[in-house]
Amino acid sequence: MSSGNAVGTASAAHGAPVAGLPMYDWPELRDLNDRWWSVLRDAVREEGFAAPDALARALSLEDLWLHPGLLVGQTCGLPYVRHLQGRVDLLGAPAYRLSGCRPGHYCSVVVVRADDDVGELSGLRGCRLAFNHPGSQSGEGALRHMVAPLAGGSPFFSQVLATGSHRAALRAVADGAADAAAIDAVSFELARLHEPATGKLRVLVRTPETPGLPLITASRPPREVEKLRSAVALSIGQLDAGTRAGLLLEGFMPFTPDDYRVISGRDAGAAALGYPDLA
Repeated sequence: MSSGNAVGTASAAHGAPVAGLPMYDWPELRDLNDRWWSVLRDAVREEGFAAPDALARALSLEDLWLHPGLLVGQTCGLPYVRHLQGRVDLLGAPAYRLSGCRPGHYCSVVVVRADDDVGELSGLRGCRLAFNHPGSQSGEGALRHMVAPLAGGSPFFSQVLATGSHRAALRAVADGAADAAAIDAVSFELARLHEPATGKLRVLVRTPETPGLPLITASRPPREVEKLRSAVALSIGQLDAGTRAGLLLEGFMPFTPDDYRVISGRDAGAAALGYPDLA
């Protein structure tokens, strides 16, 4: 029996395979993500895995991340360290085109309206903050780490508005419903291309970098994890230049769980300073 068939047999124990790339799957990017998946799908099949023809877009994030048949999915760093580590296997993170961040890493940007004269993070005390949703590393965790020393264990913002997405948070600031927003830096670069509201905003501050949004798979033998890592790296290298540019993809970093300890450490540090949630 070939090694590829052996992998496929082992994978069958996980049930029907599913895959998802939900974190940057904006309407303008869905065709590009489908192209990436078609190349990645063929690469994992070459490694002996059964792979679905299409991405699973109907599943909730939680159902995707913990699906017993998850072949390749993307999550966020804070949910990974809080809820998923030990329940799924980590493949690594895509390297996106971001200035000021090492390959495979990212940060958040705190944005305000272009005509707002605030000059530093401390100047946002008492302002209204928009962010995507609680439990997001880029929307909540990264900013909470920076605000905790300023907050002194008390509420820092006059209002926090969970908008449901980074794009909606950008629009909230541009439309005057909020004064500032914490945005995933990859999302902000994509917004520069696809979201007109971004033209009304400027970056106030960038948060410290962390490893990027993890690609994960259902728990499986180490040799299968390595084959999937190889397939992901190969797929990004084989993408046409237009798809790579449209998704800001530049490569792949095979991170380990230890690399994400920086996120759990900052999360715990903010809580120890009396600031466990954005407030």
